[in-house]
Amino acid sequence: MSYALLTDRYELTMVQAALQSGKAKRDCVFEVFTRSLPAGRRYGVVAGTGRLLEAIRDFKFSADDIAYLQEQSIVDVETLNYLIDYKFRGQIEGYQEGELFFEGSPVLTVTASFAEAVILETLILSILNHDSAIASAAARMDSVAQGRSLVEMGSRRTQERSAVAAARAAYIAGFDATSNLQAGKQWGIPTMGTSAHSFTLLHDSEEEAFKAQVAALGVDTTLLVDTYDIKKAVDLAVKITKGKVAAVRIDSGDLAATAEEVRKQLDRLGATDTKIVLTSDLDEYTIAALASSPVDRFGVGTSLVTGSGHPTAGFVYKLVAHQKGHTWVDVAKKSKGKTSKGGKKIAYRQLEDGFATAELIGKKSGRKLQQVLFDGAPEQQYLGKAGVRLARAHHQKARSELLPNALRLSKGEPAIPTIYS
Repeated sequence: MSYALLTDRYELTMVQAALQSGKAKRDCVFEVFTRSLPAGRRYGVVAGTGRLLEAIRDFKFSADDIAYLQEQSIVDVETLNYLIDYKFRGQIEGYQEGELFFEGSPVLTVTASFAEAVILETLILSILNHDSAIASAAARMDSVAQGRSLVEMGSRRTQERSAVAAARAAYIAGFDATSNLQAGKQWGIPTMGTSAHSFTLLHDSEEEAFKAQVAALGVDTTLLVDTYDIKKAVDLAVKITKGKVAAVRIDSGDLAATAEEVRKQLDRLGATDTKIVLTSDLDEYTIAALASSPVDRFGVGTSLVTGSGHPTAGFVYKLVAHQKGHTWVDVAKKSKGKTSKGGKKIAYRQLEDGFATAELIGKKSGRKLQQVLFDGAPEQQYLGKAGVRLARAHHQKARSELLPNALRLSKGEPAIPTIYS
């Protein structure tokens, strides 16, 4: 897959103008940060880093890409010649995937020539904004699930490649499995899924459908019990499997009341080990509202893959310094409402008794947040399936540093302040 044209035209026209002005090779520092968290959110979760590092490694302009740019007169011949040989040779530092971020957190720092760095702007922001939005929503859902299993099942509610990325981000932030097989194959995420209402409707009776599913998949399956009458369907599920069916799924109605009734019915019939799975347009608020219900697993789709109301993390990519001769010059925007802070920044998480108390920008104190991710080539530990496992483990560690009130769903200030020094 070619990533080169997954970009905005102005990035290439800036390269052309910089080549003409003689500034294209000037060493620069770009930073990725958000000016504020989405309204009411207390923290965000960095995700997509491993995908991004692979994309930058493979970023190059093919012969077809160059031909298209030439045919459309996007840039001149000098720029085309530059793009033919394009390869990112700079350095990238950043927060480890799975880390928490706050207002102003320098989650990614790109040091390279202007031309090398500016070309990557759209690719960097599209991956990090999407994946971090999903991970941030997933973390909120996981924090209120009280240890119960969460399954990502939103592939049909987003673009096909975004679905794979969303499953990956959700897994990093605490989900246990996905329904998406490509995500399972590509990223090593456990997969789950059995049947939909269409399977029951296909058969001449619900009993026939259940028997067919059990015959094919065994009793270690999940039977969907709300196609017609839930009470009758649960009776059938227990009867057909002699009380051994692994789980029943409920996808409609008053989920809290129905779960209570189904649990009592299962226990009364002797199916005490049968689990209850709830789906049906869940989000973090409905999951929290079901805290006292006898639910064993939640399946979440639309809300998760759309960031639960915040489909982007709000990251921007800004030039903060460039080299003039042998001197680094800090630069910053002064635009009203869109100011930035100049200069390359270092970041630490201030901890007291093991809990995060501040995001320190510029002061070396606490846990260092930035790692070298790419230095001419990506650091292998952050890539592929192993990188996903590493990010998942790191996220749990980072989230454990938050005080309990930081996990509340009610709108409030960021869990910790960002302090510049």
